[in-house]
Amino acid sequence: MNSEEKKLYDLAVEHLDTAYAPYSKFHVSAALLTESDKITTGVNIENAAYGSTICAERVAIFNYVNQGLTNDPIKCLLITGNTSRPISPCGSCRQVMAEFMQADTKIVLTNAKGDYKEATLADILPYYFTDGDLVDGRNK
Repeated sequence: MNSEEKKLYDLAVEHLDTAYAPYSKFHVSAALLTESDKITTGVNIENAAYGSTICAERVAIFNYVNQGLTNDPIKCLLITGNTSRPISPCGSCRQVMAEFMQADTKIVLTNAKGDYKEATLADILPYYFTDGDLVDGRNK
């Protein structure tokens, strides 16, 4: 893990306790770094209506959008959780990542013990659906 990723990791671990997970007790935190070194964070937020729950990765990405950073490419997304192995994003999060990240964007999967794996969006979601697929579908 390089120094930028270590900074993201420390920030994500620091935010783990702010996750709102009264039902599962499964805390997840994410930190996102842009090319111009801006950082957004997110934690998972559960709801009694389980379908209304939102993952940490999407909260971090939606904060990135909310802060008007979409012209500042995402350089890295780091995810951590109170898990025994590095945590991996769910399918919905992967699809949202595909909307806002490039295929070669670095994703660091970690746990609160410091174990980690590095990947890219293409590694974790090789056949993702994009706006280009929408255009292709309309032109047929």
